[in-house]
Amino acid sequence: MKRIIIIGGCAAGPKAAAKAKRLNPDNVVELYTKENMVSYSACGLPYFIGGVVPNVNNLMVRSPEEFKKSGVDIFLNHECTKIIPEEKTVVFNNEKTVSYDELILCIGSNPIVPKINNYPLKNIFNLKVIDDGVKIKQIAITAKSVVIIGAGYIAIELLEAFVKNKLKIYVIEKSRKMLRVLDNEISDCVRDEILKRGEGLIEFLFEDEVIEFIGEEKFEGVKTKNGREIFADFCVIAVGVLPNISIAKEAGIEIGIKGGIRVDNKMRTSVPHIWAAGDCTEQSFIPTKQTVYMALGTIANKQGRVAAINASAEEHGITETFDGVLGSMITKYFDYSIAATGMSESSANSLREYINIKPISSTVEEFDKAGYMPQIGILKIKLIADSVTGTILGAQVVGTGDADKRISVVASALRAGLTISEFLHLDLPYAPPFSSTIDPLLTAAYKLKQIIDS
Repeated sequence: MKRIIIIGGCAAGPKAAAKAKRLNPDNVVELYTKENMVSYSACGLPYFIGGVVPNVNNLMVRSPEEFKKSGVDIFLNHECTKIIPEEKTVVFNNEKTVSYDELILCIGSNPIVPKINNYPLKNIFNLKVIDDGVKIKQIAITAKSVVIIGAGYIAIELLEAFVKNKLKIYVIEKSRKMLRVLDNEISDCVRDEILKRGEGLIEFLFEDEVIEFIGEEKFEGVKTKNGREIFADFCVIAVGVLPNISIAKEAGIEIGIKGGIRVDNKMRTSVPHIWAAGDCTEQSFIPTKQTVYMALGTIANKQGRVAAINASAEEHGITETFDGVLGSMITKYFDYSIAATGMSESSANSLREYINIKPISSTVEEFDKAGYMPQIGILKIKLIADSVTGTILGAQVVGTGDADKRISVVASALRAGLTISEFLHLDLPYAPPFSSTIDPLLTAAYKLKQIIDS
């Protein structure tokens, strides 16, 4: 029997707790979180704000009482203030000491807040936890305007929510484009579609940044580097997150080159009997084997499962590995989907001298179903490969059609290391309501094969 202590209650932690208990019901499994709730979907918050999810309770996955029934004890409002590895103990709220046989850290991430004069003020929000979503939804109902700092996934999902609320929206982004993981021409398509469907409510300020917040106690507006003054009712900072590693670092746990906890493929940290999973960790990028940091719920859940298996049963020969990530992502703006996996052409080009590749790409625009079917959509697909070996490097898919299944196919091909020639032999299913006779993905692959062979 083991005493397994898990710290963190959003995605990786609950997954690890449930798996550890199922593997060995005799284990004592306890989960501690500094929040007043456990096991919820933070990814659903923009859809709660936009009204797609009617009640915030719909985002709750599992209650403390449900965990208790399965034998897992949940401790809310317990913040980890110290880890003492040599004693195999953890201190909560500076007063409660708990011993462990195995410790799994699922301590998540913190929102990035740029250095901006006159911060903080009331009505400036991040979107990280349930309470953030509730507050933003409340103010969006009566507000008339909003500033969003950042133009990534969260910003896009909030745009839809705020357009539904008829808010005037100002999006301020330091780079030249939305979603930096996309190549410029694909990102420009996303921007154009957002503006087209934005009912005249959206203004983008690219290659600009906020240098000062306007207001005394409450947010009133922003001043930008390029000299703009914009007044609005509230502001959402959505420029990303950083791994939450302070408590781990103080305990002597090794931090990696991307700022997250360094773990091996079994989720072991540098300290014996301490494991880590989720947004607090770094990952390996499968196409290049480089270290990256990606904070995604899918990654957190898989890592939590792997950490639980190895912490619970490794000595019995039961092990599992987490071998890395592909950067697979998907989001949407109304009915317009945006998806990517692997490398973009621009990122691949930046790595040419390091990993000896010569990236090329093909782009096609096709119906996602047979052209005579109702409710067809259009997809723009960009497929990237190495011109020397033919190995697929990545893809980007945007449009009103079924982007999700196309990007999933490419993600599977990347994991398998398929070449374009091998990819063309995939037996993809066909019926008029689901695809054209030659799937748009294969059309892109045929085009890329012709470029390689020419």
